[in-house]
Amino acid sequence: MNVPLLKKLTEAHGVPGQEDAIREIVKDELKGVCEFETDRMGNLFCVRKGSAKQAKKLMLAAHMDEIGFIVKYIDDKGFLRLQPLGGWDPRQMASQRVFVHTQGGMLNGVLMSSTKPKHLLTPEEANRPVQIDNYFVDCGLSGEDAKKQVRLGDMVTMNRTLQEMGDLLTCKSMDDRVAVYVMIEAVKKAKKPNVDVYAIATVQEEIGLRGAAASGSAIQPDICVAIDITLANDIPGIPEQDHITKLGEGAAIKIMDSSLICHPKVVSHFRDLAEKKKIKHQMEILSLGGTDAGGVQRLHGGIPSFTLSIPTRYVHTVNETVHRADVDACVDLLAAYIDDAHNGNYAY
Repeated sequence: MNVPLLKKLTEAHGVPGQEDAIREIVKDELKGVCEFETDRMGNLFCVRKGSAKQAKKLMLAAHMDEIGFIVKYIDDKGFLRLQPLGGWDPRQMASQRVFVHTQGGMLNGVLMSSTKPKHLLTPEEANRPVQIDNYFVDCGLSGEDAKKQVRLGDMVTMNRTLQEMGDLLTCKSMDDRVAVYVMIEAVKKAKKPNVDVYAIATVQEEIGLRGAAASGSAIQPDICVAIDITLANDIPGIPEQDHITKLGEGAAIKIMDSSLICHPKVVSHFRDLAEKKKIKHQMEILSLGGTDAGGVQRLHGGIPSFTLSIPTRYVHTVNETVHRADVDACVDLLAAYIDDAHNGNYAY
């Protein structure tokens, strides 16, 4: 596993609409393998032409954006109020360190809630649920300096670095940088595709699958495979029936989520390949949550669509955690599919 690449991707910063840094990493990694084009929305098209004439178009989609914030208000004391971008759980936001991305560079800050210290709380106040609107960022600046350096719309992201823990790796923004990693490595690893591979590093997934819908409309692919994380709830306190997936049990072959029912024949194709190649895998049914495949499936009269998932603990927190063997299994399975995609017959 290429841990330095995953580190570079996860530690990069890019909320929906501001994915520039990640786009440059993808370009650097696939230089010499793909041809590039960036659309007016910011989606990066990485195209590897297949060996067959009149080849089918295989669209791969992994989103570059991470959940984060933009500055929506600066008060006279220099405190910043935030507009969330993506699905934050307020309970997971407490007492974090953040970066505020300004024209002059990154500022350090702390993300705190408007509450009394523990010492002064009444029992009623202590039991009151915290809301996202309770949070602010303190950059240690006066009101005058904050308004000079920070602009409304400046990006705010979490201050976390990649950490290895045994066979696990944890960082902010594994959702979806680990999937961008899988897409890059699989496109490199594929031997001789007979399909034209359109590997799209998409934008604005966390606020509604927007980049995937735009790029899928432009490409009009014959097949779409999204790569994304999924829940691994194999932790204390959660019943096994709600685990969805487990770390260390291999690539997750999605059957459905709330954005799409994966094309059954594509699901079977991936499952058969995993069994044939002896790639460890598990089946996934996710009742809530969506992926880029859901943004493409209903275009142009219907496109056979599917999602390959990387099991991930602690999703939408600063400690999103994956198992290196699962990541490798996803790379192996996606590369095998790229080389075999031309054999898929998904007609009813």
